[in-house]
Amino acid sequence: MARLRLSEPAKADIAAILRRSEGFHGTEARIRYRACLAAAMRRVAAGPEGPSTVDRAALHPALRSFHIRHSRHESREAPVENPAHVLFYRVAEPGVVEIVRVLHDRMEPGRHVGPTRPDPTGPDG
Repeated sequence: MARLRLSEPAKADIAAILRRSEGFHGTEARIRYRACLAAAMRRVAAGPEGPSTVDRAALHPALRSFHIRHSRHESREAPVENPAHVLFYRVAEPGVVEIVRVLHDRMEPGRHVGPTRPDPTGPDG
């Protein structure tokens, strides 16, 4: 199994997701969703190009994605009924998978991942 690394934007995504989950659904839901996210990350680390992963090279070379619904039954917590987030990741180096972003499945990934997103250091950032 590869080692996992989280980018700073991915860490911020996860923190926001868990805050929102707890705010709307309570502490128990946050715990279950966190466990679902962790199970999805373990699955990606175990098989970065495995079943249910998607090649996202159109967004950025070597980028892949995995919808967390595919691992909703893999945690020790009760399953999350409708997980709604997608892990965007890449193999950063041999044996290391970097989670780049964790986005809601309704979000347009091209606006948040890859070379087409706005440069935060540019005139509009």
